[in-house]
Amino acid sequence: MSAAMRSRTPDRLCAEAVDMARAAAEEAALPGTVGEHVRTVADGDRVVTHSFLCLDPAYRGWHWAVTVARASRAKNVTLDETALLPGPEAVLAPEWVPWSERLRPGDMGPGDLLPTDAEDLRLAPGWSGEDVPPPNSAVSEEMDRLAEAEDADVVPGSPAAQPAVPARGTITAVAEELGMRRARVLSRYGLHTAADRWDESHGAKTPMAQAAPASCVSCGFLVPIGGSLGQAFGICANEFGPADGHVVSLSYGCGGHSEAAVMPKPPRPAPPVIDETLVDPLPLRPAQAEEDDEELGHS
Repeated sequence: MSAAMRSRTPDRLCAEAVDMARAAAEEAALPGTVGEHVRTVADGDRVVTHSFLCLDPAYRGWHWAVTVARASRAKNVTLDETALLPGPEAVLAPEWVPWSERLRPGDMGPGDLLPTDAEDLRLAPGWSGEDVPPPNSAVSEEMDRLAEAEDADVVPGSPAAQPAVPARGTITAVAEELGMRRARVLSRYGLHTAADRWDESHGAKTPMAQAAPASCVSCGFLVPIGGSLGQAFGICANEFGPADGHVVSLSYGCGGHSEAAVMPKPPRPAPPVIDETLVDPLPLRPAQAEEDDEELGHS
């Protein structure tokens, strides 16, 4: 019989060492949290693991596993290991996820720093400040040999090392004017993901846009933006609108559209009418006029 077959039958002396295993579990656990003995499993020749229920409410479904062993031809059983292990119905913590995958929009606070991976697919090498364009540039001779601009192996220089004012007439000056004189810029993938994200929050399919009288493309509160994204997005500048200060799709809309309704002018009262055909006497001295009326009445 092989060793694997012999290991299925627990060693008699190790299997009988239940009290020893319980004492080891009670020493490691909190008082009163070691329950009844549930099973004995042979881990190998003269190696047995005793399992006890864990009564700690914080570890429902867990069990204490105490492994004991005996040397060959020895009668003394020794303690090998004590551990708290989860069972099939144990409550386990969720699988660990790296912080870069757990991060959600709005998680960053004041003072937090969010490092960007050097291989971030949302970014592509930008203009390095040299007069020789990088391989992923539209004017580069290597552009026709590249399948994707994101695959270009470009190591741009530090922005601090670039001249503050580029010479007029150079490619660097043009890049400065276009806002491309940065180490990295948005890649096509980064542009698409940003557009999808903005369209989902302030796009044509939102309930606000579905109920709007008109779209943002004809609204006077829309502030245009530059770049390729300016063909589909702008910034809302209506302080009373639901998207004030946010990037909105040109097909988005709300009830605050500048031309959706015209405020009616407040009603103006009619001018006063003065009847100049009658003259009403007005006494200058009311008290003297009353005395005169009384004298006329008694006479």
